[in-house]
Amino acid sequence: MTSLWLDARGPDKDSAVATSPDEFTPGNSYDSVVVGAGITGLVTALMLARTGSNVLVLEARHIGAVNTGNTTAKLSLLQGTSLSALRNQYPVDVVRAYVDANRAGQKWLLEYFEGRGVPFQYRDAYTFATTPAGADRLRAEAFVARAAGLNVKSTRETGLPFDVDDALRLAKQAQFNPMDVLDALSEDVRAAGGSIVEGVRVMNVRNGDPLTVVTRKGEVTARNVVLATGTPILNRGLYFAKLRPNRSYAAALRLPDGMSPPPGMYLSAEPPTRSLRDYPVPDGGSLLLVGGFGHAGGRAPSMQAHVDEMLAWAERYYPGAEVTHTWSAQDYQATNLMPFFGRYPRGRGKILFGTGYNKWGMTNGVAAALDVVSDITGSGQLPWARTIHRRTTGPRGAASAISFNLETQRQNFGDKAALKEKPPITEETSPAEGTGVTGLFHGKPAAVCTVDGVVCRVSAECAHLGGILHWNDAEKSWDCPLHGSRYSAAGKLLEGPATHNLFKLQ
Repeated sequence: MTSLWLDARGPDKDSAVATSPDEFTPGNSYDSVVVGAGITGLVTALMLARTGSNVLVLEARHIGAVNTGNTTAKLSLLQGTSLSALRNQYPVDVVRAYVDANRAGQKWLLEYFEGRGVPFQYRDAYTFATTPAGADRLRAEAFVARAAGLNVKSTRETGLPFDVDDALRLAKQAQFNPMDVLDALSEDVRAAGGSIVEGVRVMNVRNGDPLTVVTRKGEVTARNVVLATGTPILNRGLYFAKLRPNRSYAAALRLPDGMSPPPGMYLSAEPPTRSLRDYPVPDGGSLLLVGGFGHAGGRAPSMQAHVDEMLAWAERYYPGAEVTHTWSAQDYQATNLMPFFGRYPRGRGKILFGTGYNKWGMTNGVAAALDVVSDITGSGQLPWARTIHRRTTGPRGAASAISFNLETQRQNFGDKAALKEKPPITEETSPAEGTGVTGLFHGKPAAVCTVDGVVCRVSAECAHLGGILHWNDAEKSWDCPLHGSRYSAAGKLLEGPATHNLFKLQ
């Protein structure tokens, strides 16, 4: 499964990159090292480089490999029913600060698009409901959104090919190809004197003056380090226990002649989440992008079933559409629903981060970058950031965190107990093409799969905290149901809080 955006980067996305990688030199020193080359990392790097800082971006795989390269790239302040969910935990001034943060992120990115000539399209954003319960949620969302300063309008005229019970509309939001902006940011980071090195995975950051950044290819030092990965790769702060990994799906469809995509950007108010937008292709015409139909990371019995459900829904309303791409992305939702950004715990004010964007990283990621850069440069804390940093997690947020971690423990105990009941793995175990199984191999948890005729046998224990991996039949990967780490069929780390590949079992 490869996203529409990444498909243009060639068949091997881990070696085909849009720009020439810089050289990694162990022992070098930098003002700032940014870990991760997605939207948060590259915006942070550009802003720092423009101040004259010596900046190095380290990306474990390639630019846009994870969240940003697999997003649907909606730049919107209308975000489903997020605001009413936040209002259930926080006072209205905190919700307003969240909106202001996203507005600041949106404004920065739109100005960058216009100044840099990055293609984008203005679209009205809609949150729609197709059930009475969903309509009730929209009424609550409208009330909170207006109190937080958004001019949302109620409507039943959406341009969708089906009736809705109700919808909210926010005019003049935006959409884009995320790789267009990452390419532009990469060029501008280098033009401003920064470096971007792909294929170098950061393993650890040691405190000191300066900080030491430990990678698989050696060490460098820096005055500041910014963790701009989807979820933090450092266990200090225990953010893996505060973030729910959620996997969702997307597809690009070419519509039959005479059929057009709807005119806006859309998200449903009730599950299963359904997302729609168009994408004007460079050679003319538009593709329809559909998405959603998600689940907790690593915990679906069949990930492919979610893809099939999404495509069946699209076929129902757009019969005859040709699927050109299907892909997936993993987002992290803070158990208290508010993104985390700023200074990282036990980093002595020199390690900074952003995470927990809950599928709205195009605005939240830039907002996090604005706050991080203001901290590093000492330009003064932004008013919305000050309010968000001073928020207090209420009983609902605390209960959500406890619930998530209890679910995780039950999952872990259940998976380990089930492993003993499964048929043992042997040297002769060879699953059918495209499938994977787990069991005990000489008493050790093992995972075996067959992909493209190659049988791979690796440890079934996640390299993060030892969770038993589940086979992802849609993406042919091993996924951890505890905190979202993911590995290729051969055990190569793809994403998550883990920093090591899986052990191969001989």
